[in-house]
Amino acid sequence: MSRIIAGVAGGQPLKSVPGDATRPTTDRVKEALFSRLESWDLLAGARVLDLFAGSGALGIEAASRGARQVVLVEKAPKAASVCQQNAALVNKVLKSTVVSVQRGSVDSVLDSFVNTSTGLATRTFDVVLLDPPYPLTDAELEITLQKIAKVLAEDATVIVERSSRSPEPSWPEELENFSDKKYGETHLWFAEPVEV
Repeated sequence: MSRIIAGVAGGQPLKSVPGDATRPTTDRVKEALFSRLESWDLLAGARVLDLFAGSGALGIEAASRGARQVVLVEKAPKAASVCQQNAALVNKVLKSTVVSVQRGSVDSVLDSFVNTSTGLATRTFDVVLLDPPYPLTDAELEITLQKIAKVLAEDATVIVERSSRSPEPSWPEELENFSDKKYGETHLWFAEPVEV
């Protein structure tokens, strides 16, 4: 049973996605990740985008810890339904609609945040959490990272969670890796926009 670890909604149980199609982030990795984000003062008032959200646990943890707006993006119907239920739970505890769910492919949702005629973002985010399924190829991940780069706020942080057996993501020229950390089978990569 997954739960919200800390913050206003800390201790609340979260629904899990049935079956084995999703791979939830372990509580140990989640705690380490969010301790790091809080130590960098990245969560309070942040706009957070949780891609390949699964149950939405990462984005919901961010909401509990002070993010002002969280968008969960999930394509699979069962997982999107669980995201809706978990979002409703945390929004009720927070007494505000902080967490919303967008059902669709990550790339199509990212495209919807960019004005097609100007190429400029219509929405930007301070923190992007990205836990793609292992079958996603490095080339597909690179395309997604290029799309993410278009919707980042100035001092944004992108966190990619991959198998420790996967290579470092191929970062687009708009992003640079500034840190990474391995936790057993999980490897977290941290990137930020390149200063122009």
